[in-house]
Amino acid sequence: MIRVGLVGFGMAGRVFHAPLISSVEGLALSAVVERHTNQAVERYPWITTHRSLEGLLADRTLGLVVVATPSGSHFEVARQVIEAGFNVVVDKPMAVRSDEIAALMSLAKKRGVLLVPFHNRRFDGDFLTVQNLLREGTLGRLVHFESRMDRWNPGATRMPWKNDLAQGGGVLLDLGTHLVDLAMALFGSPIAVGAEVLRERDGEGANDAFTIRLRYLGIRVMLEANALSSPAGPRFVVRGTRGNFRKKGVDPQEAALNKITRITAAAWGQEPASEWGMLHVDVEGGMVTRPLATMAGDYRLYYAGVRDVLEKKAAPQVTAVDAWRAARVLEWAQQSSEIRCEVQCDWSAEPR
Repeated sequence: MIRVGLVGFGMAGRVFHAPLISSVEGLALSAVVERHTNQAVERYPWITTHRSLEGLLADRTLGLVVVATPSGSHFEVARQVIEAGFNVVVDKPMAVRSDEIAALMSLAKKRGVLLVPFHNRRFDGDFLTVQNLLREGTLGRLVHFESRMDRWNPGATRMPWKNDLAQGGGVLLDLGTHLVDLAMALFGSPIAVGAEVLRERDGEGANDAFTIRLRYLGIRVMLEANALSSPAGPRFVVRGTRGNFRKKGVDPQEAALNKITRITAAAWGQEPASEWGMLHVDVEGGMVTRPLATMAGDYRLYYAGVRDVLEKKAAPQVTAVDAWRAARVLEWAQQSSEIRCEVQCDWSAEPR
């Protein structure tokens, strides 16, 4: 049994990490850093609550530490965890800047510990469905891929740090990390990046909308997010020489995790047929349209993968260099928006 310590019990710790860790065989949620409240121990009575990171790091029985603090603190908290010799999962974004991620990678290599980002959206049911569709080649040669995470949220954020770029605020680092990671999981590293990064809501604050165009040979990739869409646009649009696929809605896991402390449902991650995407395929010159069942998503697979790496049974499914690549693309996107032209990607400095 791998004992796990969790640093932070805000939304990330409470909704994502604690329920998932508690639902994976071989992992035991054992300690939580919660500085001022006792919400964690109320939900998980067997854990130890620490008021400081130093208190948690004094527990040498822990085999894994998860960093789920506000984004701007990820680098410093992860650095201290690695310095103390612990394996670590860091919620996205792993750090505010790519050079900070590179520094964490170097330190983790020196200390001989595992460092991985929490890129859980790779286990969304809709993404798994798209990934499988492309693998099967049903749509023919791919020409266009579109991925969006829109919402209706015109008001001010309840957490001030989310409006402060220095603290990791802004939708570019938040949702952009997910969208870029998923695109690169499908297509690899892009040749160039073009983008518009904007503030659309009233008042001053961090960016709340973006359009990113990733250039690949023969494929157009467009990633978008904003806070002023109702109804939201399609989650995925995929077009090829033999057909296309459109999928609306969002993976149901986040909403379900918000209500539980541990996954017990047998049908976890399954979508009702009313939420399935529509597949349009050319058959002998005529277009045939049918719903395509969404594969069941399962974020537990992420932590099961981490467990298997720690038990030396498998290689990491998501790596620290994946986090660095996503961060680098987002930096090029910001640069492209500022200079109003496409930025060529230079991958020569990729850390090892």
